[in-house]
Amino acid sequence: MTRPRILVIGAGFAGVACVRRLERRLDPSEADITLVTPRSYQLYLPLLPQVASGVLTPQSVAVSLRRSKKYRTRIIPGGAVGVDLRAKVCVVRKLTDHIVDEPYDYLVLAPGSVTRTFDIPGLLDHAFGMKTLAEAAYIRDHVITQLDLADASEDPAERASRLQFVVVGGGYAGTETAACLQRLTHAAVQRYPRLDPALIRWHLIDVAPALMPELGDKLGRSAQEVMRRRGVEISLGVSIAKAGPEEVTFTDGRVVPTHTLIWTAGVVASPLIATLGAETVRGRLAVTAEMRLPGHDGVFALGDSAAVPDLAKGGGAVCPPTAQHATRQGRRVAENVIATLRGQPLRPYEHKDLGLVVDLGGADAVSKPLGVELRGVPAQAVARGYHLGALRTNVAKTRVATNWLLNAVAGDDFVRTGFQARKPAKLKDFEYTDSYMTPEQVRDHVEGVRPRQV
Repeated sequence: MTRPRILVIGAGFAGVACVRRLERRLDPSEADITLVTPRSYQLYLPLLPQVASGVLTPQSVAVSLRRSKKYRTRIIPGGAVGVDLRAKVCVVRKLTDHIVDEPYDYLVLAPGSVTRTFDIPGLLDHAFGMKTLAEAAYIRDHVITQLDLADASEDPAERASRLQFVVVGGGYAGTETAACLQRLTHAAVQRYPRLDPALIRWHLIDVAPALMPELGDKLGRSAQEVMRRRGVEISLGVSIAKAGPEEVTFTDGRVVPTHTLIWTAGVVASPLIATLGAETVRGRLAVTAEMRLPGHDGVFALGDSAAVPDLAKGGGAVCPPTAQHATRQGRRVAENVIATLRGQPLRPYEHKDLGLVVDLGGADAVSKPLGVELRGVPAQAVARGYHLGALRTNVAKTRVATNWLLNAVAGDDFVRTGFQARKPAKLKDFEYTDSYMTPEQVRDHVEGVRPRQV
């Protein structure tokens, strides 16, 4: 008999946790496991701002999926661009750009999320994102390039505009990005004697009334005080009205001359979810507490793309799109897939949040482990300890810890790698959100290569 086929979409926290648990708990004779991902590594997203600032190397936060020889999962290098739930077929666009059909018996949907954007004139053409490893490395190059160009310029207005930077989004990603990159420019400008450090200005804006409201009033204010003490200008209740190549207009009417707009204003579920034609909750797939897709046996969804009920909170709440929840959901989904295979009862996902950590660089941090509010060095110790514990392999833990130590002792060399010699790449160029099919295109494609079922 043919072994059941388990197809996992996505190699983020949720997808990798699911695959690794399946490999450990399933005998090879019980099922074949396939993972669809455009990249053969798991990206540790919470540390991307430190890659952008040069504290960490890109390789240290990219955990290879092919490093161990003991794993038996088949990896398809490409992206899922459509799913036909009726035919039990996933449409995959390989890295070669060939489109293939991948049939399944059990499907685990963990495609993650993409940057949330709005219909703001010029946003996609002129903003950078902070969602991929390439974007983080590119932003570092770009920021150092602005210092070089400002140093080379004889025009005071151009020099001033090169040294202004705007970050949109007061969540964890935006706050950490602004904090880490501000430290980068503050340290780097010491090597540019022609540049006035007072000209370097960082703006952090958000439409919300407070930074990182999940931290609570006290810790949120502490984070704002740290940022303002460093010279970061924080504007709340404000967003972007339009963006241009050399200036950004805020919704309060201010015009900031700048060549750097970094957009971190939240995420939305992967466009793959729209190809299913299934019920959604604010763009995320509606699933049961066991993370099953109602009406479709053997289909599970989790992570950023699924509205998983938060049983610990109750009241119809859904789990936030965090790495902490995604990892634990991945393990539970794996157990439920195995239970389905073996005819055993499924268990719901329930997990109490362990807390929050925000690394602002250097000795600055705010943390809330198990409800205990911490600031400064103790918070930094908790934040970095959490990240080391969350990294999946000992090799990754060693790389990150070594990078932290080396940066603390030796600092940065502020080296550009040369990305800026190529065509400028902005937010729209990194996530390929225009490559997905519509539900009708998926159906026509699948039925075009298979006889219609009656």
